[in-house]
Amino acid sequence: MSNALAIAAVTAVLKDLLNNGVIDQDLSAVVGTTVDVTALAPDQIDLDKLTGSQLNLFLYRVTPNQGWRNVGLPERDGNGQRVDNPPLALDLHYLLTAYGKEEYHAEILLGYAAQVLHQTPVLTRDAVRTTLGPPHPPPLGANILPKSMQALSAAALADQVELVKIVPQTLTTEEISRLWAAFQVHYRPTAAYQASVVLIETDRPTKSALPVRSRGLYALPFRQPSIDRVEDDTGPLVPITPTSTLAIFGQQLRSAQARVLVGAAEAPPAAGSTDARLRVSLAPLVSLQAGVLPVQVLVPVPMGQPPAPHRGFESNVAAFVLRPAITPSLPAPATPDGGGLTTYSGTVRLVLAPRIGKTQALQLLLDERPANPGQAGRAYVFPGPPNNGITVQGQTDTDTVDVPFTGVEPATYLVRARVDGAESLLAVDTDPNSPTYGLYTGAPKVTIP
Repeated sequence: MSNALAIAAVTAVLKDLLNNGVIDQDLSAVVGTTVDVTALAPDQIDLDKLTGSQLNLFLYRVTPNQGWRNVGLPERDGNGQRVDNPPLALDLHYLLTAYGKEEYHAEILLGYAAQVLHQTPVLTRDAVRTTLGPPHPPPLGANILPKSMQALSAAALADQVELVKIVPQTLTTEEISRLWAAFQVHYRPTAAYQASVVLIETDRPTKSALPVRSRGLYALPFRQPSIDRVEDDTGPLVPITPTSTLAIFGQQLRSAQARVLVGAAEAPPAAGSTDARLRVSLAPLVSLQAGVLPVQVLVPVPMGQPPAPHRGFESNVAAFVLRPAITPSLPAPATPDGGGLTTYSGTVRLVLAPRIGKTQALQLLLDERPANPGQAGRAYVFPGPPNNGITVQGQTDTDTVDVPFTGVEPATYLVRARVDGAESLLAVDTDPNSPTYGLYTGAPKVTIP
């Protein structure tokens, strides 16, 4: 591949090709004056100072090459590491203009120049090396070239995969008019050509994958697992706690390689699982945190030698609410606030399962347990401390949080904790013969003061 100097190198080779044609055809004798070949913008040619005839090659447009623009891999992988150097493929569009002081001179020059380009439709590697390489052996070498030409000798244009081809183009009267109006100079006899293709590639180092040691083709029946709903194994209305067993209902769930992803933890299906119902015990998954958790069934496919699990079939993602379990206590007696009403301040210590994260939202809920079941009781909500009381550098979770409260009237209160919207449970009287059947029995609770 050539490098960023390739555009200028193509212009230099074309100019040299035209200059050789002028010399070979002895055009100076034909028109009776000197003939110069330049590669300037039209507005840089001063007609008032023009003493002879002149051919000018001007690069007026550069466009992406349609055939090469999608060749090669993307430059970087998903981690941002460079894996390839795809070429930048360009087409170069030129205007070949002839200038003459006498009549017919411009036409003669343009005719000979068009003939040269017609007879040389491809820039051969030898022609490129002859133009851009050192024309003489040392001690002269490339030092006799202008500095700009010395730089172009490093373009590596002769080494690119595809040769540069010269193709005449047709410009409408409107297109030519717009071009020369943009140049802000008077129009002169002009022909348009396209040089295709220039391949520019960087030499930055890339990352290459190791070769494949063996070929592997695996044909598997399509078994896409699907989750319909998630609930507690003992019933759809039973709250899910850290000691629960999940029941996942759906289709095509059971597989020898099936794994269940709960939050960020993986677990195998428990005994008793079927194709339409997977059971998963949450007790071993100690890394779970209370709140809304996602569930997904994964079916990896063993591949390679020795076989190793690879990503295979995956179900849709379902969700459930994991309720926290708490044990409340008063680490110190509550103290009176003072003032007209007798209220108390203090701290309720919550021991939580599962452990609560540093960034999770925690609230303490206190509901009075009145002596008369029909009597309305007082209720309070208090936010947890900043970072849930975690002050140790690097610690991300804890199982004990001290939540401060203030302005609480003396009574016995039912205690709940709300973690990321998931509330802990209260004990309910399930004895149908009890006068408090179906009511909260008062656990867990605290008495203030």
